[in-house]
Amino acid sequence: MSVVLPVLFSFFAAFSNALATVLQRRAALTVRRSDSFRPGLILDLLRRPLWLAGILAVVAAGAGQAAALATGPLTLVQPLFVLELPLALLIASLWARERLPARLWLAVAGVVAGIGVALVAASPAGNRTQVPLDRWVPALVACGVGVVALAAAGLGKPPGRARAGCLGAATAICYALTAALMKVSMHILDVGGLVAFLTTWQTYAFGATGIAALLLLEHAMQGGPLVASQPALTLGDAAVSLLLGILLYEEHVRAGWWLLPQLVGVVLIVLGVFALARSGVGTA
Repeated sequence: MSVVLPVLFSFFAAFSNALATVLQRRAALTVRRSDSFRPGLILDLLRRPLWLAGILAVVAAGAGQAAALATGPLTLVQPLFVLELPLALLIASLWARERLPARLWLAVAGVVAGIGVALVAASPAGNRTQVPLDRWVPALVACGVGVVALAAAGLGKPPGRARAGCLGAATAICYALTAALMKVSMHILDVGGLVAFLTTWQTYAFGATGIAALLLLEHAMQGGPLVASQPALTLGDAAVSLLLGILLYEEHVRAGWWLLPQLVGVVLIVLGVFALARSGVGTA
């Protein structure tokens, strides 16, 4: 299967998510800070037009992600969402009418080059559409435990880097699990139609994990600096998605000497992501 369609859909979804991040972060900074898990935060945000515009962008991103997952492997689609951070930075800088310094353009180039090198070297393959329940159960339990532990650790700390990092990592697990569940649901929709889609447990599971991710994201945005939450979110989503793609869908990447350029790509991505997150451009 051609990788062009899933790559294009993933890029559209990453751009929409980047726009949503900028809008939602600006909205989240205008409401009362929460030092504990507060579902009422969403009610406060519903009164902010910027946040509602961000939700529309989230919906568009979800549609793009669903199309990407329906046409390509999880191990290809989700790592491309690393592009969300440089795209968000570019959108935020345009919004704030700030000029990006040369070092940040270099970081953007590093992230883009790193993704290209890593994915070309890895050559993700496999597009299994059925996952037996005995594979889902341990994955769901492990992800659930991870999210609860990270969220509890984050909410137990005062606002700062540790809090934001823990909540960002919890959000990342939710995002990755949502994508894994969505992939099955999209296949069921394609093969069985709307009735089958609405009667499978994966549809409601990815809806629940998606809502959890949204709520955790808002708390992560309020919990501390972007340099702590965004790398955990961006890199965590890609890493957990890679594991789920291999363990659940039996997708595979190239090994042997191909691991060397993959490692080079990952290093470029990590360095670029931290440099971009540390900049703080347009995030105030």
